[in-house]
Amino acid sequence: MSDNRGPMQLVFLAPFGIRPKGTVLARMVPLAAALQALGHRVVIIAPPYTNPEDSGKVEQVRGVRLVNVSLPKGGKLLGAPVLAWRMFRAALAERPDLVHLFKPKGYGGLAAMLMIALRAVGVRLPSVLVDTDDWEGKGGMNDLQPYCGAERAVFAFQENWLLPHARAVTVASRALETMTSELRGRDGKLLYLPNCVEDGPAGDPGGVRQKQWIPSGAPVVLLYTRFFEFSQEKLHGVFAEIHRRVPEAYFLVVGKGRHDEETLLLEAAARLGFASVLRLAGWVEPAQLPDYFAAADLAIYPFADNLVNRCKCPAKLTELLRAGVPVIGDRVGQVAEYILDAETGILCQPDDWQEMADRAVELLQDPEKRTVLGAAGRCYLLEHFNWSLFAMQLQRFYREALPELK
Repeated sequence: MSDNRGPMQLVFLAPFGIRPKGTVLARMVPLAAALQALGHRVVIIAPPYTNPEDSGKVEQVRGVRLVNVSLPKGGKLLGAPVLAWRMFRAALAERPDLVHLFKPKGYGGLAAMLMIALRAVGVRLPSVLVDTDDWEGKGGMNDLQPYCGAERAVFAFQENWLLPHARAVTVASRALETMTSELRGRDGKLLYLPNCVEDGPAGDPGGVRQKQWIPSGAPVVLLYTRFFEFSQEKLHGVFAEIHRRVPEAYFLVVGKGRHDEETLLLEAAARLGFASVLRLAGWVEPAQLPDYFAAADLAIYPFADNLVNRCKCPAKLTELLRAGVPVIGDRVGQVAEYILDAETGILCQPDDWQEMADRAVELLQDPEKRTVLGAAGRCYLLEHFNWSLFAMQLQRFYREALPELK
């Protein structure tokens, strides 16, 4: 239920379109829907350069109004100020009580910077809050994305300017909480806002096993991934060791790499002898994912110990845990927030492929323990990391950070 100070009009500025990337669907939409359930009104303003077919389209996503601003002509360089201006205008047209920018970068970041700068000289505009779910600058996502030098410089500047100048900041991980606190000094006004989940029905494994040519009784080890979060050699070693000790197990890989990592995996499978039990499903439609999760007996979640991963809040891990899949993950960053070792999952020392393989073999040989861990992982996540709970915390944070709100 809403608090007794009445509903707020909120605008979320998205970093990109609703497809194919995950931030809008996995973080912004469920949070907006949970806030609307508390009585507030949320509008998402998105620059749909990732899905240009939706340029200028207004749609409803889970009851949340999503405005795809019209894309300008002229490419990135000439179109950037126009697209940022259109986001600025679209946000103000909603007459919001506050604007919440998701990711301190890009076109939405430019629009938010303009709002903050104009407020600083006395123009009556809504306050701007910033949400960050990755470290973007040096050592962060800038080093992983195929940006040109100018883009890297702009994004790093935006992050270092927006985080201290925003009225308040929400952060998706404990590492980002620490780094943002250092940037903001004594200001405070930080809220830990991790990626969360909602309850949902279980999937049906039968169709997936049939489609992937996996025998109905064979154990399945799932990897749900984008590949860049870990060493490929570690992955190959884990699969090879599991196959050596549990040759009847199949490996089901869901997700698509950025740099043809699938080819490397296929080559390693042929070289190391597990090609016959390797199944690459590629990118899977979100609505079909529960069926793939239901087909798994356990999942591994390798996660290298680096700045990018320490700052990330892995939504894919939350999806696995919500589905009740017992997970073996590396003890890095938010992974250790979501998993209580030996209670709701298994944590390993990062980059120790032998430990991860050993734990996977133990679970493959212990169905009862798999069942207990999977159920406990799901229960813990739904109890401690659900969007309804954190929407109430965010509602309170808005009021405390912006006392002028009625």
